[in-house]
Amino acid sequence: MSDDQFGNRNEGPNRKGQEPNFNWRGFLLFAMALLLVGSALMVNTASKGSQSLTYAQFKELVESDQIDRTKDLQLVRQDSTMEEIIRGYRRSSGKTEVPPVEGSEPVDKAPAAAASDLFRVAVNLDLQRDEINKLLDSKGLVLNPVYENHVWSAMLVPLIPLVLLLVLIYVLVRQQIRTAGRGAMSFGKSRARLLSQERNKVTFKDVAGCDEAKEEVQELVEFLKDPKKFQRLGGKIPKGVLMVGSPGTGKTLLAKAIAGEADVPFFSISGSDFVEMFVGVGASRVRDMFEQGKKNAPCLIFIDEIDAVGRHRGHGLGGGHDEREQTLNALLVEMDGFDTQEGIIIIAATNRPDVLDPALLRPGRFDRQVTVSLPDVKGREEILRVHAKKVKLGENADLSKVARGTPGFSGAELANVINEAALLAARRNLKAIGTPELEEARDKVRWGRERRSLALSDKEKENTAYHEAGHAILIEVLEHTDPLHKVTIIPRGPSLGSTMWLPEEDKFTHRKSELLDDLVVAMGGRVAEEIKFGDVTNGAMGDIRQATAIARSMVCAWGMSDTLGMVEYGEADSAVFLARDLGRSRNYGSVTAQKIDEEVKRLIDEAYDNAKQILIKHRASLDAIAQALLEYETLDGPQIKEIMEHGRMLNPPQSKPKPPAPPPIPKANEQRSAAQDDNEGGSLPGDLAGVPA
Repeated sequence: MSDDQFGNRNEGPNRKGQEPNFNWRGFLLFAMALLLVGSALMVNTASKGSQSLTYAQFKELVESDQIDRTKDLQLVRQDSTMEEIIRGYRRSSGKTEVPPVEGSEPVDKAPAAAASDLFRVAVNLDLQRDEINKLLDSKGLVLNPVYENHVWSAMLVPLIPLVLLLVLIYVLVRQQIRTAGRGAMSFGKSRARLLSQERNKVTFKDVAGCDEAKEEVQELVEFLKDPKKFQRLGGKIPKGVLMVGSPGTGKTLLAKAIAGEADVPFFSISGSDFVEMFVGVGASRVRDMFEQGKKNAPCLIFIDEIDAVGRHRGHGLGGGHDEREQTLNALLVEMDGFDTQEGIIIIAATNRPDVLDPALLRPGRFDRQVTVSLPDVKGREEILRVHAKKVKLGENADLSKVARGTPGFSGAELANVINEAALLAARRNLKAIGTPELEEARDKVRWGRERRSLALSDKEKENTAYHEAGHAILIEVLEHTDPLHKVTIIPRGPSLGSTMWLPEEDKFTHRKSELLDDLVVAMGGRVAEEIKFGDVTNGAMGDIRQATAIARSMVCAWGMSDTLGMVEYGEADSAVFLARDLGRSRNYGSVTAQKIDEEVKRLIDEAYDNAKQILIKHRASLDAIAQALLEYETLDGPQIKEIMEHGRMLNPPQSKPKPPAPPPIPKANEQRSAAQDDNEGGSLPGDLAGVPA
């Protein structure tokens, strides 16, 4: 017995993708079908190639003496059809000239038998017996009676179409029958696939940005390669490793790297593969999976998205039998029960550890939990370099700048940035990817593609320019903000414009002074509109949502309110498990809720007043930046600083980009509705932040 690259059991010499064994049963059935067809074709072999004549034509042949006398003239009577036939050969009219022998004259020779023509005539002896005898006697011909029995052929001929139909049905349905045998009759078989070393090319060199997680699983591989190294001190191999992390952080990639490094069998299965429509299938597949593991021990079994079967027991909604609970019970017993055997290591991955059953997380089952977190700035640069090996990168491409500008990006998002940059460079017919393409790809991944074709009126463009100018001035003036990166009024994604700042380093904690300044920056767009136009628009919807979230977190979660103190109000900010959290209510009363709302409003009102005072003080810069945005559409941070310090740009952009031809302008009410929809964008600070219009 052996396993192929998909984990299927093969017998005998059928290994490593060889052709399956010859199917003798199918061959014999096919041969029998051919014999039946051949017997049907042989029914009429006697008459095959013969010429059917009428009685008048036969009479003319006899009278003209054209019957071949060298062969018998037969009267054939078939018992199966009771048909009477006269069968004979017609003499050929040609002559065969034989070369003369020396001293003799040339002679004519009768035609060879092979040259004679076979004919057949249907007669009725009861009516034509005397006439036929008289005709043949006049020429000296003898009619020899012959009896042919084709009873079996007559019986088989009607059955041939039915037999052929049955054979065809068998051939067509045979594969489906086999599949049904593996499915309907083998639902309890595990679907774990065995990864072969030939197909798996991922190693630890291809994994970057999670050094600590890589070290922990690398220790696992070293244990499998040299267990005595750890057993000298009494160490035992861990039974399970649970990898926890946000989507896209590289949990599955890390498991593939383990398979590439470890010289042991590696089975891979998804959590959803255990549960089917039939009760008991999941538990049976768990048992079968561990049976395969025991035969190949020591081995690794990787279960992706284990939360599909490992959810907390007893929190289901409604009654009835829960198939997932039975599957989980079987998994718990196999991992650490009475009949547990050493040598099988379970590696599981999930992004919802909060919904897993506590019995699954205890030591003895999952002895080690590996957190695969989002990469820091150094890890992001390493990830970018790993993916940049697959594309042609220019010499001036600055991956470190892109890494600093992508805080909060996962490994999957960084790979997408490199891919989008490659596509953009190809569209521009460039020979290599440069920094402008990388930055454009970064902005596209986070906010969406530029929508230069969006038809905006001059009034809306001016409003957007002042809105973004208000944000930009506050970022430059306030002390506890990150450096300004870029300001644009080009519509991108859901927003009509964006103000972006670039953190100098990753931030894992936020000071109160920084959060208060973030609130002031968020208010800048609405305040600038009020100062310039004396009216406001709905363009600050994203800013208001962002500021409210920051202020409420400061009051309820971070203890930054002097009035309410260091008390957490409400549940922790985590994903909701419906069955568990359905009956929970807030842990504070209505009076406290009113105080929370008042404190949140106070923080936002103070930030609004501070933003208004600063922008009134820098009114000249506000107008200058807005006019520059209307002219150039996009300005960098140093250009904004030049306007604030000198009143103008010392190094203005070379030229304004030419937008593509706009589409036909829609009706007034439709255009207004589109603008309102675009104004609903927003993003929270803490990464490459932007304040949409």
